[in-house]
Amino acid sequence: MNIHEYQGKQVLKGFGAPVAEGVAITSVDQAEAAARQLPGPLYVVKSQIHAGGRGKGKFKELGPDAKGGVRLARSIEEVVANAKEMLGNTLVTAQTGEAGKQVNRLYIEDGADIARELYCSLLVDRQHGRIAFVVSTEGGMDIEAVAHDTPEKIQTIVIDPEAGVTDADVARLNAALALDGAAAEDGKRLFPIFYKAFVETDMAMLEVNPLIVMTDGHLRVLDAKVSFDGNALFRHPDIKALRDETEEDAKEIEASEWDLAYVALDGNIGCMVNGAGLAMATMDIIKLYGKEPANFCDVGGGASKEKVAAAFKIITADPAVQGILVNIFGGIMKCDVIAEGVVAAVKEVGLKVPLVVRLEGTNVELGKKILNESGLAITAADDLDDAAQKIVAAVG
Repeated sequence: MNIHEYQGKQVLKGFGAPVAEGVAITSVDQAEAAARQLPGPLYVVKSQIHAGGRGKGKFKELGPDAKGGVRLARSIEEVVANAKEMLGNTLVTAQTGEAGKQVNRLYIEDGADIARELYCSLLVDRQHGRIAFVVSTEGGMDIEAVAHDTPEKIQTIVIDPEAGVTDADVARLNAALALDGAAAEDGKRLFPIFYKAFVETDMAMLEVNPLIVMTDGHLRVLDAKVSFDGNALFRHPDIKALRDETEEDAKEIEASEWDLAYVALDGNIGCMVNGAGLAMATMDIIKLYGKEPANFCDVGGGASKEKVAAAFKIITADPAVQGILVNIFGGIMKCDVIAEGVVAAVKEVGLKVPLVVRLEGTNVELGKKILNESGLAITAADDLDDAAQKIVAAVG
């Protein structure tokens, strides 16, 4: 689960991290009052969407010469003017795709005198099976270019879960970020705070870009991109309450209510599969034969007829879907249950696009019998290769 920057900063502030004062707003009418709560005279007006690259982003409605999604303002009047331009308009960044995201929230924040911009993130390093810091002296909007062109400027420090962030780890982090003086002393406090927040709230990622050294020599969290492990949210009702469903795909929200693993994609062939590995293979073979998957949908190993029907209805509700491929290997999941769910869903919502079904495994013959006797326009496939070719040909 992703949250907004201002929410991430509040989470980190609760653990003791240094963040600037700021106020989140949802309407232009709130902009002046928000700015008056801050020290000034420099303010930052920041679009709040679940995507990076906001500073370099462009608003669809404002033309190519307009300012991006993060703007400096040197007066309260300028804060209000920026709010009028930004709220309700569509911000396109490298991470949103061409469709962009509508800006429904802004974060008005007190400005900072920046001496240096650094990069600091925490994630689960799967190679080591531990949480790791990924840091660089080259923080800011061009960190992607740094990772591509000069990867040696990015360093990884893996943390021992039994010891936590030790003095030796802090020394390595300070050295990697070239921190000294007051900034190095701040690092001694801040890096353990990041790790504690990551572990205790079950974060999946914490990215602070930039982490700044101010002209007074101290560190400050200038941005915060935070995501949480969705499987652990039951332990954190306060974190779960931060969810902004307006930033999520409606189909993904509905899928989560049925405990379906569903991710919307940009293609036109809908996929319903059981098992993440098989789902990935199904998407790959669709691409191999020249088309693109419209979604990743894993119904799981023990889905009910109702759950299968729900998954099918979510897929068919996507207007981009021009064909559907159901690919099931019945282990725990029985092929007849899949067949019953598909038939029930088709009878309820209708079938306006080609549907190819490949079944194999437990109760496969019964599953095929159910499909064949349904009277529906369902194309059977013998194996995955056959299924992919048939759905690609049907979509044309």
